[in-house]
Amino acid sequence: MPFLLIDFPVFNPVAVALGPVVIRWYALAYICGIVLGWIYARSLIKKERLWGGPAPITLPQLDDFILWVTLGIIVGGRTGYVLFYNLPFFIAHPGEILELWKGGMSFHGGFMGCVVAVMWFARKNHISILSLGDITTAVGPIGLFLGRLANFINSELWGRHADPSLPWAMIFPNGGPLPRHPSQLYEAGLEGILLFTVLAIMIRMGALKRPGLILGSFITIYGFARITGEFFREPDPQLGFLWGGLTMGMLLSVPMIIVGAIIIVASIRRRAKEPVPDTV
Repeated sequence: MPFLLIDFPVFNPVAVALGPVVIRWYALAYICGIVLGWIYARSLIKKERLWGGPAPITLPQLDDFILWVTLGIIVGGRTGYVLFYNLPFFIAHPGEILELWKGGMSFHGGFMGCVVAVMWFARKNHISILSLGDITTAVGPIGLFLGRLANFINSELWGRHADPSLPWAMIFPNGGPLPRHPSQLYEAGLEGILLFTVLAIMIRMGALKRPGLILGSFITIYGFARITGEFFREPDPQLGFLWGGLTMGMLLSVPMIIVGAIIIVASIRRRAKEPVPDTV
């Protein structure tokens, strides 16, 4: 029933243009994700009852950390894309590695960049690595949600072919004539809304009193969410399907689930801090 298909709403790839200054939707998603995440993180740090006492990181330290984690996301995300998704191309064209405006970022690389930033900053400032990881991953789904929306707006990373009778199947302008799953929106819901909601509920129930619990939960749930989304997402054309029909996103997510589960078990075994009342 082709008449049920939804025409992809074509967007201008440029979100903001002020003279020679041009900001594209993907860059805007990064900017808004970092700013909103910073605001949410500050609100969590201010609430001592969530931590069972004063938060292990101060507001000035968080403000300083924003630059570190931003660099970690950008450098790690680009490095991951180069190594995991398009290494032969960049070996032949090394000058294009720094051309970020052409796209090409990897979540798994960006996450590893964040891990390095967290560990480095925590050791330098003598604060808990696990607690800093908790606060970082608690706000992470905000950026993931906005990033997937930017993927949709840019008509990139679209889904596999869908049954034409699927009410929300779309024909993407650069995805051929056949209807496809809007997998970017599926991922926005799983990696963004669902993950944020689960972590927020856990935080309200006292998860921050057990350092590493939010971090481990983020890693594990994201791994499952990403693998689920990959069943509907068209694999990168330069890679295609790998072993047994798996995609690169699936293969990179499996170790996350294992590591996340280990962190969760270790954090649960630690004794939680006793709650304290909010200060006025």
